Amino acid sequence: MSQDARRDEELNTQRRAQILGLNYIDTSQIGEKVLYKELLDTQELYSMRVIPLRADEHNITFGVTNTTSQTTMEALRHRFLDQRIAFGLISDIGFREYMKLYDPPKTVEYKDISINEAGREDLITAVSNTLEQVRADDMLAYLVQQAHKLNASDIHMETQKDHVRVRFRIDGVLHPIARISIEKYRILISAIASAGNVSTASEEAQQGHIAQRLRMADGAEVDINLRLETVPTITGMDVVMRLFNLNQEMYQLDKLGLSEQERTVVDGIVSKPNGLVLVVGPTGSGKTTTLYSMLNTLNTEEHKVITIEDPVEYQFEGITQISVATKTSQDISFAEKLRAVLRLDPDIVMVGEIRDMDTAKTALQAALTGHLVLSTFHAGSSAAALTRMADIIGQNPLFVSAIRLVMAQRLVRRLDDDSKQPYTPDEVTLQKIQEIIDGLPEGVEKPDLSNLQLYEPGSSEENPYGYKGQLALREQFMMEGEVIKVLSNNQNPTAQEIEEAAIRSGMRTMLQDGILKVIAGETTLQEIYRVLG
Repeated sequence: MSQDARRDEELNTQRRAQILGLNYIDTSQIGEKVLYKELLDTQELYSMRVIPLRADEHNITFGVTNTTSQTTMEALRHRFLDQRIAFGLISDIGFREYMKLYDPPKTVEYKDISINEAGREDLITAVSNTLEQVRADDMLAYLVQQAHKLNASDIHMETQKDHVRVRFRIDGVLHPIARISIEKYRILISAIASAGNVSTASEEAQQGHIAQRLRMADGAEVDINLRLETVPTITGMDVVMRLFNLNQEMYQLDKLGLSEQERTVVDGIVSKPNGLVLVVGPTGSGKTTTLYSMLNTLNTEEHKVITIEDPVEYQFEGITQISVATKTSQDISFAEKLRAVLRLDPDIVMVGEIRDMDTAKTALQAALTGHLVLSTFHAGSSAAALTRMADIIGQNPLFVSAIRLVMAQRLVRRLDDDSKQPYTPDEVTLQKIQEIIDGLPEGVEKPDLSNLQLYEPGSSEENPYGYKGQLALREQFMMEGEVIKVLSNNQNPTAQEIEEAAIRSGMRTMLQDGILKVIAGETTLQEIYRVLG
């Protein structure tokens, strides 16, 4: 507090003392502040709102605040019958300064979590103790800080019968980090709900977004950018917070790990931006990262780029970003927003997700009129995306000529090159790998499986899990060649028929892409089976 502000508060306290008929005591003028801990304990000082300022065997002078009750003052007179009791009004800041002397703030040690400790009971205990000591804002900032440090994608808070479990999803796998008491979690969830504009009393699942900068007790500043998902359970409200990286330089095509063939296709779209590009896959498969990397490349002085999202996840300079809420019937839909955006003469539009027939048709029409439209779509594979799209909009010839590229992807854990262990696969495994490799489209170089050596995760002091980071398994096809024939000649093609046509046109499936990455020593067969089944 500045000197001027402190002086103003003391003057106001002096005026209140005159009105109440009490002596006024300016605690800022008391040089050496003596503590009389034998008179009242710390909890009594807090509850009574009094401070013993001077005391000897005959006299005690208490400092009281304007919220100290007459009942409390009478109780003190009866408690100390052997001394003459006097009272003086002190300012609230004076009271807080004394309480910092009687009850010094605890020094909180924020423990840095390392990957080799994640899941260990001693770490869970240490982090839990830290979280129990600090205020709600610091709890959130600390968890986000550590999640970023470990390259975690999500923070999960799961209510149990007698505690709340906190886990980080690191490289696609959950690791226990802490346990929070129910009482402390109530404080934390209230702060999260307030920042994310959701209700702790709702009986429905909710979505929110938190974007703010918090300063922790140790002075560290943490940028928080989270997508918030809440759902009520029988034991309380569970929360999942998706972390977003605010560094625009992270979203580059070079960082996506595209194969030479995939990169050629994407570069062709970037050089001639038109048509509809769909990136499909489940939640957490990196769809938005892929789209934003494409957008970042297209974000030039020559292009007008507009996004429509629910919510806006990454903020980029040079791109017009529009947030759309679609939670209630009163909200404007994606389709309505998209029609309004198209009147702004954009070159490139990103629609966060195609969810309904109206949005799908509007996106397809925009793609037909010379715009490049990028969007995500929930489907199991690139071929399944087309059958799902047909289900949504009906047998409409629009999408055959409007869609330009369909890309499906999943994320698997990447082996740690410093600790991975080689092994020779058995004959059954070799035969399965050979069958998958034999199915590769013509023109794709097939690896030699003689003397094949695969790898499994090792372990080191720095990394006991044997994985480090993630890589994408992809399959993609252009709307051309055999795929066009199948869609044009068959009114209701199955996903398998579309996939077979795409393979004849040169597409390699996600399974084939995964097996090639296993052969290259980048990941394991177990990871491919875990993610693809």
